[in-house]
Amino acid sequence: MRHAPSRMVSLVLLLLPLLVTACTTVQDPPPWFDSFQRLPIKTVLVQGHRIAYLDEGQGDPVILIHGFGGSMWQWEYQQEALATGHRLITLDLLGSGLSDKPDQDYSPDDMVAFLSAFMDALGIQRASLVGNSMGGGLVIGMALAHPERVDRLVLISGFPDHVREKLTGTLVKRAIETSAPTWLVRLGNWLAGRGLTESVLQEIVYDQSRLTQAVLDRAYRNRRRPGLIPPIMAQARALPQWEEGFAKRIGAIARPTLIIWGQEDRIFPPQVGRDLAATIPGSTLELVPQAGHIPQWERPDLVNPLLLRFLP
Repeated sequence: MRHAPSRMVSLVLLLLPLLVTACTTVQDPPPWFDSFQRLPIKTVLVQGHRIAYLDEGQGDPVILIHGFGGSMWQWEYQQEALATGHRLITLDLLGSGLSDKPDQDYSPDDMVAFLSAFMDALGIQRASLVGNSMGGGLVIGMALAHPERVDRLVLISGFPDHVREKLTGTLVKRAIETSAPTWLVRLGNWLAGRGLTESVLQEIVYDQSRLTQAVLDRAYRNRRRPGLIPPIMAQARALPQWEEGFAKRIGAIARPTLIIWGQEDRIFPPQVGRDLAATIPGSTLELVPQAGHIPQWERPDLVNPLLLRFLP
């Protein structure tokens, strides 16, 4: 029993950085986008929460939407190419990146309502929506709930029905299916550090040479942002609502749809993209060679021309 106090002190010292991080006041976003380009970050209040976004170019509006656990950096190679002829809006979703991370359910219906309110806040009545992975699910939700606000859809590597059955990425599947309490996941995230960040990226990205030290450092900084873990876990818990709601209605999408898939996707294999294309009437599927789950980042030389040909 003599050693109990020392063990308690050690545990407190171990948890102290986590507790401090969890209680830290949300900081102002940096003035510039953490990218290989220097783009100014803007903010807007949506449903009472501050949302960070990029707003480049002029023309028909196009909104780029990242996926599960992601942020706007996944669209860095689309900024110059697409903004030449469009008003290109790239946001950190509520609960992600530099945006506010309130304690809420993050259900599919909540996120669709958020995206609609975001468009209202920017004065955009109708836009083309481009979503990657779970961001594709949000695009699908908008096309079904508010078809009058959606011009065209681009679904990059997602989002299908029966997600758990079709998901093949080990680490992503583990994150989706975990039943661990939030504090334990937060602790694991803090202890695992850079190693876990690198492992997740290695599962998502096919060409490992793209994972330079600068990319890994940035991903690690993003992963350490205060308040990130609870929204991610809430989105995972809300997955049954996706299956019971929008997933059952994917075949009712009535807007022009382009589906882009990495041929080497280890999260959702290409057959998932083929099935999705067969479900959405009139959709077109494009497979991108030598690309994983974020082909727009890994092979912009192939993806950007596809986007430019399809978008208005």
